[in-house]
Amino acid sequence: MQISNFNTVEELNNAGAEFMVRHLSGKKHSLLCAATGSSVTGIYETFVKRKAKVDTASLKIIKLDEWAALPMDHAGTCEYYIKQHLLQPLSITESHYISFNSQAVDTDAECKRIAAELKANGPIDLCMLGIGLNGHIAFNEPANQLQPGVHLSKLSAASMLHLMVKDVAEKPQYGYTLGMADILQAKTILLVVQGKHKKEIFEQWLTGKISTQLPASFLWLHNNAYCYYCEN
Repeated sequence: MQISNFNTVEELNNAGAEFMVRHLSGKKHSLLCAATGSSVTGIYETFVKRKAKVDTASLKIIKLDEWAALPMDHAGTCEYYIKQHLLQPLSITESHYISFNSQAVDTDAECKRIAAELKANGPIDLCMLGIGLNGHIAFNEPANQLQPGVHLSKLSAASMLHLMVKDVAEKPQYGYTLGMADILQAKTILLVVQGKHKKEIFEQWLTGKISTQLPASFLWLHNNAYCYYCEN
C-alpha cells in the first residue's frame, strides 16, 4: 500500500486525475470500476478535462455498487451519478457500460448477470474506491464474514444515512455490490479518503489490521493499491 497525503482538495483531485490517466492510457481496452460519492467527484471532473490523454472509445466502465429498489433515474442513484460525471462527459456508449439494474425483479439473476459481465470483460484495470464511515467498501458492510463475489447486501444504518439518499423518504434497505474478491482482483486500486469526517476511520484503517469488521482493511492485502488522503 502506498499512501500519499495532500494539503488541499485541489492537489488531491489533480493527483487522482493524473493517476487515472496513467493507468487507463496506452491500452487498447481498459475497464474502470467507478465508485461514487463526494471523495471522488473532483477527481472525475478533473479527469474529464484531461480525457484527450485516454482513448475513451475503448474504455469500459463497470459500476461498483447501487442502491436497490430506487428508480434508475432517481438523482440519488449511483446510476445517475455515473451518467452525470463519467458517461456523458466522456461519451461512453451503453455497450461500454456495465450497470446494476436497481429495480431488477430477480435479484439473484441480476447478481449473476453482473458477475458474468465482469468475467467476460475483466479483470478490472483500475478500481476507484472510497471508504465509508464504518469502514465499508462499496456495500461490503462490516460483518462476521465477507462475500467474495457480486451480491445483494443488507445495508448498515450508517450506509442508509449517506448523503446520496438523504432526501429519500423510505431509505433503501439493500444494495447491489461487487464482492471483496472482485475488488481485490483489480490490477490497480486507488482508495480516496477526503474530509475531516473521515479522519477517525482513516486512522483506524491505517493500523493495517485486517478485519471483516473493517472491510477496507482487506485492501492492505493487494500488491498494487494506493491511498490518496486529504483531511480538508
